[in-house]
Amino acid sequence: MRIKKGEPIFSLPLRVYYEDTDAGGLVYYANYLKFMERARTEWLRRLGFEQDALRLREGVLFAVRRAEIDYLRPALFNDLLTVTVDLSGGGGASIDFEQEVFRGKDATLCCRGRIKVACVNEKTMRPNRIPEKLQAEIANAL
Repeated sequence: MRIKKGEPIFSLPLRVYYEDTDAGGLVYYANYLKFMERARTEWLRRLGFEQDALRLREGVLFAVRRAEIDYLRPALFNDLLTVTVDLSGGGGASIDFEQEVFRGKDATLCCRGRIKVACVNEKTMRPNRIPEKLQAEIANAL
């Protein structure tokens, strides 16, 4: 998979809601993973692929195989966040993402993650090649 350096390939603005925070008013740590998942889903949608359609037509699902997260600065209730998606590698049955969550107009880096997503067969849950059309769109997006 060819990787382009520089600007992220996709970014998603999100607002922090009360439900995203913990008792201290900070974004609960696990919710950063949800924000990253949402951004990856919207990136796929921007490429023209819906995950439910991929399951129905191609018989494949995407599952997080590994997540490595660094928490750097807190985000708070009502903050406006930007969640980025970038590709750092992959193979025939996986995609490696680098994602960041920024807060506010000054783009304070709150969180950085490295996520490996595996393409698996819906029935066997074994690795499956990423469908050709999706591989082509990913290559074109870079």
